[in-house]
Amino acid sequence: MTRRYVDLSMTLSNDVISDPPFLKPHIDYETHEGTRHELVNFFPGADIDNMIGGDPFCASEWVKLTTHSGTHVDAPWHYHHSQDAKLPGGARPSQTIDQMPLEWFFNPGVKLDFRHKEDGYVVTAADIEAELARIGHDLKPLDIVVVNTTAGMALANRDPAYVSRGAGVGYEGTMYLLERGVRVTGTDAWSWDAPFVHTKDKVAETGDAKLIWEGHRAGVDIGYCHIEKMHNLEALPPTGFMISCFPNKIEGASAGWTRAVAIFED
Repeated sequence: MTRRYVDLSMTLSNDVISDPPFLKPHIDYETHEGTRHELVNFFPGADIDNMIGGDPFCASEWVKLTTHSGTHVDAPWHYHHSQDAKLPGGARPSQTIDQMPLEWFFNPGVKLDFRHKEDGYVVTAADIEAELARIGHDLKPLDIVVVNTTAGMALANRDPAYVSRGAGVGYEGTMYLLERGVRVTGTDAWSWDAPFVHTKDKVAETGDAKLIWEGHRAGVDIGYCHIEKMHNLEALPPTGFMISCFPNKIEGASAGWTRAVAIFED
């Protein structure tokens, strides 16, 4: 039996199209030639030119980014100060990314295909139920459910409009998953919710502020994590793979970067 891996993470770079300009990461690259002084400081008096291979230099990078840059896992603390209001025991302080249970982040994956939904569409419980019926899957606790939207190809094609692309999952749809034991979800879009540019129009039309971040805010009732800005979901079948998406452990943080990977046993 062989193991096959599919990378579900985007590449961080200085020219990403996956964030508004004010949120873009910045990477300073230190070349081999520019770091000689660092080795001299570590080993004063050493003839570092006689290192194996010569050229006593090393490459390095300085990176400035937010915990929400690139493919990342959002913790409940990101979207509210409390979670689990509808679970036994009631509301409690929201967990930060360093407090999340590791057993959530390596589990069977389920892909729901919503590429046929228009940008800004809010996925409902009925939509999820219909898609699960189409792929013939019954949700199990701790399944990692990812949604494939139009944003996936926008990211792959470096579409400048990426941030406004894709369907989102609303409160009702998110609760449908959480009530069945799902604790990690994911999307190839900028946000688990519908893009803000579309939500803004609906809020202006209805005056209903509950539409803002409604999928995120489902975590007030049942705490969960979601992965945003995933890549390559088009390459996945509906089921039959594991997802590994352990987040970086950052004290008190609202999110952590992840190298999300789908793993197949062939």
